[in-house]
Amino acid sequence: MPAMMRRRVDRLGRIALQAAYDAHVDAPDAPVIFASRYGDLGRSVELLTQLARSEPLSPTSFSLSVHNAIGALYSIARGDTSAYAAIAAGEETVEAAFTEACGLLSDGVPRVLVVVYDEPVPTPWEHFSRDVAFPHAWACLLSASTGADAIHLDCADSAPDSPVAAAEPTDLPADLRALRFLVSGASRWEHAAGGRCWRWARHA
Repeated sequence: MPAMMRRRVDRLGRIALQAAYDAHVDAPDAPVIFASRYGDLGRSVELLTQLARSEPLSPTSFSLSVHNAIGALYSIARGDTSAYAAIAAGEETVEAAFTEACGLLSDGVPRVLVVVYDEPVPTPWEHFSRDVAFPHAWACLLSASTGADAIHLDCADSAPDSPVAAAEPTDLPADLRALRFLVSGASRWEHAAGGRCWRWARHA
């Protein structure tokens, strides 16, 4: 990424972009889905503080506060005209991103790059959510498969007090629990969220 453009990006954007650049090497023509539960809320706090003080807003900060800003910068820097999407779906953000990727794959796209990133919410909002304890980002390339390495994802209604919701460890945010399943070789993982139970399974 050009230095002038890189200087505009905050910490969250930098770690997301690093993950994207590292993973995109093997698929230069792949559509990209950027998925973040919260996005760059720090910029929003900065803008709201300026408004409260009747200070002029920074156009650059405003343009980078929207949820698709990091993906837009990435596509501009690479001169890439592939399809890009920005996903935010609360605790189900990873599942929403993978569902979007599956839609693209079913339309005939050979592979899709999914980039997942988040950081702790800023101080004014931290009492709403403490699910994300540290900044992180990861990326993976998805392709359609019916072989032994295939991952199957579906969902069903789930009661809030279901055994799945009670049994699932919550030592990590939901997206990192999904990553742990993907890299662990585990045969199954269930994620209860939003009144649904998402079921991840690896075909034997």
